[in-house]
Amino acid sequence: MLRGARGAIQAKENSKDSILNAAENLMRALIETNGICVENVASAFFTVTPDLDAAFPAAVRNAIGWSLVPFLCGGEIPVPGSLERVIRVLILFETDRGHEEVRHQYLGVTAQLRPDLNRNL
Repeated sequence: MLRGARGAIQAKENSKDSILNAAENLMRALIETNGICVENVASAFFTVTPDLDAAFPAAVRNAIGWSLVPFLCGGEIPVPGSLERVIRVLILFETDRGHEEVRHQYLGVTAQLRPDLNRNL
């Protein structure tokens, strides 16, 4: 069954290293908690808030060994008062897990974005 795992993390600053480190931490958390195997991944879609433009978070694909997986980046809608420096991702992957068994990862301050999906609260 094709499932989606969502997650978010806040980058410390708008720099290439900060964006890529945050993206890698987020991806590794999703991979580990959901037992995601690269062979079962259909795609990954990142979005960033408008204040992050120093790097594409999709550049993390080589660091995690997913160089052949289709990745895409996009921008979030600039809603006034929204959390800054946020990287979000949606990974589509094949799994036997049911919807309720998928572990979404909203790390750090981004836990407030989806407390209904974040079991770490």
